[in-house]
Amino acid sequence: MTRVVVCLLAFAAAASAGKLLHPLSDEFIAKINSKQSTWIAGRNFGADEYDLFKQLASGSKGIKNPEQLIATAYDEDVDIPEAFDSREAWPKCADIIGLIRDQSRCGACWAFAAAEAMSDRICIHSNGERKLLVSSQDITTCTFLSGCDGGYVNLPWGQWNTNGYVTGGLYNNTEQGCKSYFLPNCEDHPNQCTDYVDTPSCSDVCDDPSVTYRSQLTYGQIPTYARNEKQIQLEVMQNGPVETSLSVYMDFASYKSGIYQHVLGEYEGGHAVKIIGWGVENGIKYWTIANSWNERWGEDGFFRMLRGVNECGIESEAVSGLPDFTKF
Repeated sequence: MTRVVVCLLAFAAAASAGKLLHPLSDEFIAKINSKQSTWIAGRNFGADEYDLFKQLASGSKGIKNPEQLIATAYDEDVDIPEAFDSREAWPKCADIIGLIRDQSRCGACWAFAAAEAMSDRICIHSNGERKLLVSSQDITTCTFLSGCDGGYVNLPWGQWNTNGYVTGGLYNNTEQGCKSYFLPNCEDHPNQCTDYVDTPSCSDVCDDPSVTYRSQLTYGQIPTYARNEKQIQLEVMQNGPVETSLSVYMDFASYKSGIYQHVLGEYEGGHAVKIIGWGVENGIKYWTIANSWNERWGEDGFFRMLRGVNECGIESEAVSGLPDFTKF
């Protein structure tokens, strides 16, 4: 009997020590901060917004049919600088590259990262002459096998090459192109947000009916793929920001500043983002990345992530493409 009691007490102690904390609780955030020193955790979501976080953090389905893709050949003998920032490399396009969008309650990170990188590259490869925004709305609603329930990061780039996407910018802003985004920032418009969002149907009509859809189409060349740290650096340095996908864990919800690396919590889903550069801080290598959760999140909408070890798969699924100015 004594032996049974001892075993039960040991089990209870272990269960108590390893009890599951709510990923948006103050206790969970404190535990994150007690485990590491490369980044700081804090509150980004309310304790009752776990479903919202899961929706935002599970929009990327990765690469569709990866076995059919041909990796781009890079000259890896090129010297890579210790630090690089696309906003500084192409100052005429800094405002486009630095724009943080807000996907709201739609799991369309895959579309936002694509729209942002496409917009950046149109500006970069026109030497700042063509400052326009590719529509995240058009990509979200008109891309095959994709929508607010998620999408594959390579499909927008293939469709940009074959069908094109129109211009368009932030919520309710008809001055930024053909199709503005259909959802508001939930923090600024809480009464207009719902727990679940259906993907709107694809439309070939601009917000302003006097503007024709065809006149606003942009096109890209055949997509390129980078599969490791140096290939991504070469692609960004030579052609501009890229879209990539990463695995999201519970602790990512509470990122505030610093160089993120996973330290606590279970896997939540895949998320697509835009890499704009890299650097080194206190001997730790990092990527500079634009998120699409508005400017209040992270470091003014951006975050930094551990570089060189394929942290959370960040260096295995980078996709991009050049604009095709012969078509628009």
